[in-house]
Amino acid sequence: MSRSILKEAPPLTKSDCFSLFARYKTEFDFPLHFHEEYELNFIENARGVKRVVGDSMEEIDDLELVLVGPNIPHAWFTHKCQSDKIFEVTIQFHRDLFHETLLKRTQLSSIRELFEHSIKGILFSKETIQQLAPRLKALEHKTGFDSVIELMIILNELSAAKDSRYLSGEKIYNADYIYMDSVRMEKLIEFMNANFSRPVRLAEAASLVNMAETAFSRFFKTKTGVNFVDFLNDIRLGHAARLLIDTKDSIAEIAAACGFTNISNFNRTFKRQKGLTPKDFRSKHGNVGERLFF
Repeated sequence: MSRSILKEAPPLTKSDCFSLFARYKTEFDFPLHFHEEYELNFIENARGVKRVVGDSMEEIDDLELVLVGPNIPHAWFTHKCQSDKIFEVTIQFHRDLFHETLLKRTQLSSIRELFEHSIKGILFSKETIQQLAPRLKALEHKTGFDSVIELMIILNELSAAKDSRYLSGEKIYNADYIYMDSVRMEKLIEFMNANFSRPVRLAEAASLVNMAETAFSRFFKTKTGVNFVDFLNDIRLGHAARLLIDTKDSIAEIAAACGFTNISNFNRTFKRQKGLTPKDFRSKHGNVGERLFF
């Protein structure tokens, strides 16, 4: 029942300001993944598609516009969508497109806040989408400096948009804490995603990056803001939440599949993070029996 999260290397070179892909499609087949770039994704005619951003999972409407920050696991899945005319525009740009010094200027404060909040994934309102859809569609026809200016205008409009909402909690995926360009952190994240379903000892993780346990604990807390066990449990709970929604497996089976050897501890830990018991969470979100394949 293990599900992997892929690190994507987008075809965006260091010399590019941004990349843009506009295409018609009949399905979504790219697995759950993350990358260091910001991603702005516009989708049209896709009612019934399921979106996963961080620990959020929702079925989308006909129109969708989401800004995903660096290193946030995300994906869209065909799910219940019957449309054969899905249109998607995906824009990816580097974290340093706007230099930190520039973002500190008063005139760019709203864009700075937009980027800061994108660590949770931002869903924009239908009104905002309808307003910006023509610009997003036309952007692929612009080149050079004009294209960069147009992207900046779009980002400025988004920074002032009303009725947008955050999709995910920021604890696990906070880009200010987790730097995937750190070889050791990449190794550890991949290790935890591959082994969350079994007991994992601190010593095992420490040896993976050739560190003593005490030094490893200090290193991990500095990088993530939480200790190793809490971080691993957050990954487990994210998978557990998806299994509660997408399978008919019993709560005990899901707890065991996600690395919890004690059902009481699982229930207590799940409620502390999600605000609901696993049973109440499943009842609230429903849709039992539908499966996502990551």
